Amino acid sequence: MTSGSSLLQASRKTKKKEGGAKRAQRASSNVFSMFEQTQIQEFKEAFTLIDQNRDGFVDKEDLKDTYASLGQCLNVKDNELEDMLKEASGPINFTMFLNLFGEKLHGTDPEETILNAFRMFDPEAKGHIHKDVLQHLLMTQADKFTAEESSNIDTSGNLDYKSLCYIITHGEEQE
Repeated sequence: MTSGSSLLQASRKTKKKEGGAKRAQRASSNVFSMFEQTQIQEFKEAFTLIDQNRDGFVDKEDLKDTYASLGQCLNVKDNELEDMLKEASGPINFTMFLNLFGEKLHGTDPEETILNAFRMFDPEAKGHIHKDVLQHLLMTQADKFTAEESSNIDTSGNLDYKSLCYIITHGEEQE
């Protein structure tokens, strides 16, 4: 490595740390409460493996090096790596890394997508689905519920899917 490229890398690291620190701090500090301590430790180990140059940030070169270590250096294109990095709202430090995983693991579809899915089973647009229809769907589609699991649904006859959608996307009932 020439001294010119060393200077360029040092400059790049400094810019990331100076310019990225504020953006990375804006990431939710509550992200640590989304995971158990053992999961956080596993993510930390993964982050350390990906952060090949050990500067505390994952960048395109780190991703290239990680793919190369997995024998995939010829199968990944620069624009694919750039697209991966664009998923973050700022430089990818460990907190941002956790945020990205939190969004992928705990994220939900947009509210309108969920409402549209429920509307398929509400042809009269009443805003609810009858409990029997819901139980039938849960027992016959995708990850099928057992009869016992589906009978535990407490809807008093109808499921108000607009309220349920709000809880799914916002984590709390509407006031």
